[in-house]
Amino acid sequence: MRCRPAAARALPLVYLWLAGCSGLLHSNAKPEQVYFLRAPPGQAAPAATDSAAPAPLPASVRVGRLVADPGLDSAHIMLLQSDHRMNFYSGSRWPAPAPELIEALAVQTLRASAAWSSVQDSASPFPSDYLLSLHLRRFEADYTEGGTAPTVRVVLDCTLGRRQGREVLSAFTASGSASASTNRLAEVVGAFEQASGAALEQLSQQATQAVRDDLQHNGPNR
Repeated sequence: MRCRPAAARALPLVYLWLAGCSGLLHSNAKPEQVYFLRAPPGQAAPAATDSAAPAPLPASVRVGRLVADPGLDSAHIMLLQSDHRMNFYSGSRWPAPAPELIEALAVQTLRASAAWSSVQDSASPFPSDYLLSLHLRRFEADYTEGGTAPTVRVVLDCTLGRRQGREVLSAFTASGSASASTNRLAEVVGAFEQASGAALEQLSQQATQAVRDDLQHNGPNR
């Protein structure tokens, strides 16, 4: 009787081992869902003949790198529960950490307002007349009120100043809240967009008015 070489006898074992490894690469876990938010819609630039609409400001603004309270510097969609517990929705996230997301939305909102000669983000190499510093204090779905569906709360502490001299012109809080109609994540994300939009609209209006008052009393930056 002729015996097969040891290498030939080992081949079936190699095939079985590879088949087992391929099984390890398979996962039944659901793919992570990524949710995005839109900035609030802007307004058209006023026509030159429209005397009722305020003219755009002869000034530029730069939105500084946004900082966030502990627990909010994450791409997780955060929520608050009773007994001071902070958690997040599993299997879902924002496309970027919350500070980057809100900074981008703030820049989009200010640009869409048509109130500025230019609006720059924190990475822009171009100088600006005014600086806007933002601190994200709240950005979560709040379940602490006892209902089955949460109320989303967004709070931004804002500081606006002249670039030249770093003089603070105005410090204010912009906030928004919206209740989700159901406890489905799609509805909760919709509430995030509504609450964020309300806060960003306040930010835009108050920043614009502060600079308008400054230009009226002190003239443009030199």
